[in-house]
Amino acid sequence: MENIIKTDAGITIEPVYTQPVPMNELPGEFPFTRGVHASMYRDKLWTMRQYAGFSTAEASNQRYHYLLSQGVSGLSVAFDLPTQIGYDSDHAMSEGEVGKVGVAIDSLEDMERLFQGINLEEITTSMTINATGFILLALYIALAKRQGADLKKISGTIQNDILKEYAARGTFIYPPKPSMRLITDIFDYCSREVPKWNTISISGYHIREAGANAVQELAFTLSNGKAYLIAAQEKGLDINVFARRLSFFFNAHNHLFEEVAKFRAARRMWAHITQSLGATDPKAQMMRFHTQTGGSTLTAQQPHNNIVRVAVQTLAATLGGTQSLHTNGYDEALSLPTEAAARIALRTQQIVGYESGVADTVDPLAGSYYVEALTNEVEGKAWELINRIDAMGGAVSAIEQGFVQDEIARSAYQYQKDVENGKKVIVGVNKFVVPEEVAPELFRVDDSIRQVQTEKLQLLRNRRNNEMVQTILQRLENAAHTTENLMPIVVEAVENYCTLGEIADTLRKVWGEHR
Repeated sequence: MENIIKTDAGITIEPVYTQPVPMNELPGEFPFTRGVHASMYRDKLWTMRQYAGFSTAEASNQRYHYLLSQGVSGLSVAFDLPTQIGYDSDHAMSEGEVGKVGVAIDSLEDMERLFQGINLEEITTSMTINATGFILLALYIALAKRQGADLKKISGTIQNDILKEYAARGTFIYPPKPSMRLITDIFDYCSREVPKWNTISISGYHIREAGANAVQELAFTLSNGKAYLIAAQEKGLDINVFARRLSFFFNAHNHLFEEVAKFRAARRMWAHITQSLGATDPKAQMMRFHTQTGGSTLTAQQPHNNIVRVAVQTLAATLGGTQSLHTNGYDEALSLPTEAAARIALRTQQIVGYESGVADTVDPLAGSYYVEALTNEVEGKAWELINRIDAMGGAVSAIEQGFVQDEIARSAYQYQKDVENGKKVIVGVNKFVVPEEVAPELFRVDDSIRQVQTEKLQLLRNRRNNEMVQTILQRLENAAHTTENLMPIVVEAVENYCTLGEIADTLRKVWGEHR
């Protein structure tokens, strides 16, 4: 019996591919399968970001200056769990979590410390934040104004993708409908006030981390993207304007060729989705995306093996045409990355970019019978899933019915079974195991950070104009009952040193929490 080999998403791989594929598409032209720019990396390499944030704003600021000195071309901010779900550091719910998985940001004062000595006009900043994305964006805008920056020039991205939080990640606050209202408020506000800002990074990354395979990651991400397009259009926004500022965030896993096929298929599918909803401007039809190497692929066993995994995933992202990339530290299955691990991760990008030849031509794997066939296979299977979601009433409805969550859980369960029975080989985990290992030096965040943040908050509340704070928060509460765009009020609130938790709680009073 012939040995049947499949990709991670279950697509059968033929022993050899001989069917010629007609190549009549060009990079930079609809449907952008081969890349969103005609010259791709020949003109400019992808933006090399390193996702970083921990402890206090001061400590993270030191890491950012270090990364910038090492050649990072864009910052990517990680926030701690209380910041992500709208609690100040001194809230009872924050205990044990302050500064642990990211930096603690409670107010504009923290934002000022986070970017001390960094000119916001000169860098791009990606902020991985969703439920409180509107507050962190307001803080960034307020800081840019303090610096005297031209808001028409500042650029970056907030993740702001709440649908995948309900489906895969869990850092939501409000029910879906008011959450979608916040997102469209951001679309509308930024199109006028901060036109170069990417208002959403529609994220497949966390869907994949939760256990989805490549096809599911693609289908669920694009379905969510389609829901955001429709919601914005229902608010009266022009797809040719707001769709230009949408970006995506994908995962890069270890199956090199399936990942390349996924990225190529994603651009083609998004071009057709935007076109079907009325987009005629090519820039509104283009999919631009950030990639991060796969956190769930990193192993605590033989952690130095992760350096090789990250290198393979870096090749997948760059051969697939990503616009920016974060590479994980080899020690991240054990702790936050040490400075040495972060440097190796950045050097991995730089070696691929400057030494490998990947950047010398556009879409280097185009025309490969295997890659072209796999691109078509991934696309076809993703469309099947999207059509099922559309039949349920779209992404919001499919999430409310539990369909997306069940599909991810089923895939995660099957993957774990395959690892445990040895069908899926993980080097150093279920094959080529060593009996004893010496753990590498780990990076730990001190539990005293919460006390430090609490003292800062007490000083802030004593110094600020608390009468003004209460007036603005009442205005925000009143506006939340209407259809008024909330972003101008939130910007004014943070400028007057309302805290993140106070703003989030004001809206909790109106909308409640999603359970």
